[in-house]
Amino acid sequence: MKVVLDTNVIVSALISEKGPPAKILSLALNGKIKVMYDNRILSEYADVLSREHFGFNADTVNGLMDYIKYEGEYVNADCLNVRFTDESDKKFYEVCKSGKAQYLITGNAKHFPMDSVVISPYEFWTIVNTQIGRI
Repeated sequence: MKVVLDTNVIVSALISEKGPPAKILSLALNGKIKVMYDNRILSEYADVLSREHFGFNADTVNGLMDYIKYEGEYVNADCLNVRFTDESDKKFYEVCKSGKAQYLITGNAKHFPMDSVVISPYEFWTIVNTQIGRI
């Protein structure tokens, strides 16, 4: 299953080892789901995860970035003619649509167009629990 992870999902996963974001990141790290990305997304991940106020371990962040880069799927995203209230979120949607990801998982679904591929971590985890034997 191919997914796009909004940065807030990764941040939440690293902050708390419990809850859907951490479980989703664990699925990715165990090869059960494939994270799709482009250079804009990698750049945002690196920028946000290295912010001092989060206090994430640099080795953990670098390891995660390397894993996504080498085990994820790079997408050469098309520019979509869709309006966003926060244009910085558009890259996630463009990668999702261009790469034909099954889901774009975000804690800020209201920032994205109404689209069945845009779901919350809780919604994704609920879906995964019904399909756990198939992924």
